[in-house]
Amino acid sequence: MMSREKIINLAVIAHVDAGKSTLVDAFLNQSHVFRSNEEVVDCVMDSNDLERERGITIYSKNCSINYKDYKINIVDTPGHADFSSEVERIIQTVDTVILLVDSAEGPMPQTRFVLSKALEMGLKPILLINKIDKKDQRAEEVVDEVYELFLELNATDEQLDFPILYGIAKQGIVVRDPHEEGKNLEPLFETILKHTPPYPDKSEEPLQLQISNLAYDEYIGRLGIGRIYSGTLKEGVNIAVCDSDGHSRNRQISQIFVYKGLKRVPVSEASCGDIAVVSGISDISIGETICERDHLQPLPMIKIEEPTLSMNFIVNKSPFAGRSGKYVTSRNLKERLEKELEVNVGLRVEPTESGDCFKVSGRGELHITILLENMRREGYEVAVSKPEVILKRDENGKVVEPVEEVVAIAPSEYQGTIINKLNLRKGQMVDLSEENGYSRIVYKVPTRGLLGYRSEFINDTRGEGTMVRRIDGYEPYKGEIMQRANGAMISTETGKAMTYALWNLQERGTLFISPQTEVYEGMIIGMSSRDNDLEVNPIKNKKLTAIRSSGADEAMKLTPPKQLTLESAIEFINDDELVEITPDTIRLRKKGLTPFERKQLYRHQVKEENID
Repeated sequence: MMSREKIINLAVIAHVDAGKSTLVDAFLNQSHVFRSNEEVVDCVMDSNDLERERGITIYSKNCSINYKDYKINIVDTPGHADFSSEVERIIQTVDTVILLVDSAEGPMPQTRFVLSKALEMGLKPILLINKIDKKDQRAEEVVDEVYELFLELNATDEQLDFPILYGIAKQGIVVRDPHEEGKNLEPLFETILKHTPPYPDKSEEPLQLQISNLAYDEYIGRLGIGRIYSGTLKEGVNIAVCDSDGHSRNRQISQIFVYKGLKRVPVSEASCGDIAVVSGISDISIGETICERDHLQPLPMIKIEEPTLSMNFIVNKSPFAGRSGKYVTSRNLKERLEKELEVNVGLRVEPTESGDCFKVSGRGELHITILLENMRREGYEVAVSKPEVILKRDENGKVVEPVEEVVAIAPSEYQGTIINKLNLRKGQMVDLSEENGYSRIVYKVPTRGLLGYRSEFINDTRGEGTMVRRIDGYEPYKGEIMQRANGAMISTETGKAMTYALWNLQERGTLFISPQTEVYEGMIIGMSSRDNDLEVNPIKNKKLTAIRSSGADEAMKLTPPKQLTLESAIEFINDDELVEITPDTIRLRKKGLTPFERKQLYRHQVKEENID
């Protein structure tokens, strides 16, 4: 009988941009996963188009490497707190985590989040201080900061006794001492084997496999991905699928795959400890347990953090609806959201009084805008409302709201502006430090106050500042917070925008459109420089006459319009406005397109406020 493979599962956890995907690249390269003549792209695990464009990991993914007589399954996890549901369910399937921390930045808010999940699961992390080749690296101080973080998160004595390594992931180098000269990742591989015992042999016990992720294949359908906690999984066997309520249903496994390098390889059986992919169960869901039919032992369902933000997804009814999208009806929208719920466990979708509108709740703006970006690329048209923070009531019946920890790092000259803006948004300063001409400002701010602040922050710091945030819990409701200070420029006509009209309008605010852009009545074409809305005519052209005067025909120079991204558009809108999202355009509009409709909506809103 063949000896059982030694298996260790590990996750790489870190803040955004700390070098997770780069480290995984180095793992794969030094394990000879790729052929010598194979062309390999950077951040090979970030295979999704959106991940490549934004330079962040959105979906957790698996790969495996072999070192000595061990098989090491590696999970690349997202570093952004908005994708916390991905992190939470993956942490349950691993034996250890590599905590990657930037040698200059130190532990950031999202590092705290992913680490807290790992410590709760009883995992013993390995600390890797990355980017020690930076000029401003402060590795020794960063190690002390990590120790403080572990203590704050109530780590056990065993967890506090973590191995510390230093590295340059981009060069594939890890060393035990920052003054050593490294060659490869061998110190990291050896530390993993020494620090983490392989998964125990439970192959004689009844089968238990919990689904932690889902995938879809065009040829074989829905795939369930999860760790085999006990027993052996065999191809073609009859099994039971159990949920947390004690219900079970009988199914048969068609095919089994395991990870070899980046590829899914079909196998006839998979042993306990390994991460397996199963096909043939069309209704499998995240958190369910695959068991033997005569040994039903469901594992506890995976607990996911509650959503903090909601938006209304509305069928696009603008005058330009249906021009570029393939899917424009409420049925299309409903089916797409239901499909998303199958794999995106951090999302919630609720029907509203209107059949054309769905309330979608998620962990943050980025969580929901990634879904919208995917939908528009698939050919969907949808209008969305301003994000709303989900308020709760505590045990005493008082209203509480989510509060976020914000870390802003910017040149010290912008310090006063940042502090002033965060104070206006009901923020409370936690810490302020200054080093090398840069200020590090830590605040606690209600999530409501941060809606729309990111683009303002970038403008205030001339693009030199960085801001990261994470949910820090719930606190009593902070009262009214100011909305956008500027009004909108609203088109009164439908047609093509003219240079002459825009030239006259640009001194009254910031334009979002350029000449020859098609506009409709009620569409927002710019931001007013004042605090009230301006109704303007962008299609007005210069009257042609036979009389010429000196200086009348000067070239009209337009300031380039502000380019709206999906995030900046959603941040900009107020309660009475919508973002119209189509495959080829992002437009802003008022909910009421005509002045009469806007007055009606305003009266209705005032009436509701008086009733409340």
